[in-house]
Amino acid sequence: MPPMQPRTLFVHRFALCANLSLMLWVALWQIVISPHPHLNNWVMAALWILPMLLPLRGMLAAKPYTHAWSNFILMFYFLHALTILTIDEGERWLAAIEFVIVSVAFLSNILFARLRAKELGIKLQRLSQVEREERERFEPPKE
Repeated sequence: MPPMQPRTLFVHRFALCANLSLMLWVALWQIVISPHPHLNNWVMAALWILPMLLPLRGMLAAKPYTHAWSNFILMFYFLHALTILTIDEGERWLAAIEFVIVSVAFLSNILFARLRAKELGIKLQRLSQVEREERERFEPPKE
């Protein structure tokens, strides 16, 4: 595997920091800042952090696809932040911080995946090309 260019390495480290910051923020929110009044705060923190641990190994290995699909997981936290921003005045500032961290993580994951994929020569086909190939493979030939 070719080494990363300096810009790509910087973006990778930035993406890792953003994702790890989100984990830390969620843990602090659930354990220290505003724990749930009726449930065990450690269990709640573990449940909130667990989804972010799934792509961590691939992210540490600088795999562009892992960075790209981890954004699907980040959408859960994005929606959580937007929901709390909308409905809960007491925790609005916590959600605003979560929203900023999630947005930075999302954008840096996209940028890293794009830069690293270019370096590795990974290229996604256009949808029209994929559809054409599927049609050729699965449809009977026209007479």
